[in-house]
Amino acid sequence: MDYDTILYDLTGGIATITLDRPDRMNALTPQMRAELADALKRASEAARVIVLTGAGAAFCSGQDLGEGTTAAAVDLERVLRDEYEPIIRAIAEAPVPVMAAVNGPAAGAGANLALAADVVIAARSAYFLQAFTRIGLMPDAGGTYALPRQVGFARAMGAALFADKIDADQAADWGMIWEVFDDAVFEDGWRDRARQLADGPTQAYRAVKTAMRASFENDLEAQLSLEARLQGKCGTTRDFKEGVMAFREKRAAAFEGR
Repeated sequence: MDYDTILYDLTGGIATITLDRPDRMNALTPQMRAELADALKRASEAARVIVLTGAGAAFCSGQDLGEGTTAAAVDLERVLRDEYEPIIRAIAEAPVPVMAAVNGPAAGAGANLALAADVVIAARSAYFLQAFTRIGLMPDAGGTYALPRQVGFARAMGAALFADKIDADQAADWGMIWEVFDDAVFEDGWRDRARQLADGPTQAYRAVKTAMRASFENDLEAQLSLEARLQGKCGTTRDFKEGVMAFREKRAAAFEGR
């Protein structure tokens, strides 16, 4: 697929997917959603880490309301099932870490697209906004799943009901995101983090992602069993052997991702 609304770059094991409608704050259109789903699938098969970010001043302002998105014109249930769910599932099921590099405002479905990632890094000027009730809707695109797990029930409800902006520092304090960089060093910061993941033990990262995402549904016995099974697989990898050898030789490990 050729892309018109996103940019795709694969360099050094890092697949960078950039939402590229800066004049519309990277608002999501049907075409953009289709291209994003395709790019995530493509990156999952080729990269060691995937980065989602936005062009211009915003990360993503959510659904493009300038495209006639009204109750009469759009079947929102169909749009969510056919266009948004494949994106959220692709992020969750990607065999490599997915990082959201939130360079600016992330609102509505744009906020929940970011929060679906495995790790979120934000510029200090960025903010997150569950804007849905401002137009008579409820959070979607996985927001009602991610938010309560990340910040707890009370904060998730407040964010959804009042639709207040949550700035990057507050989001970090609440546990919504991992790290905040000053705007001047934001790009260098997230690129360094992406490089760290791309150079790391890919199979171990896959196991981490699988176990962490399963932990909310498993009881203790199921989780212990999953840990044992996944750790057993990690123990057979070349990266584990390299990691132990590097530790013994007091040098940095050179992981191959296998």
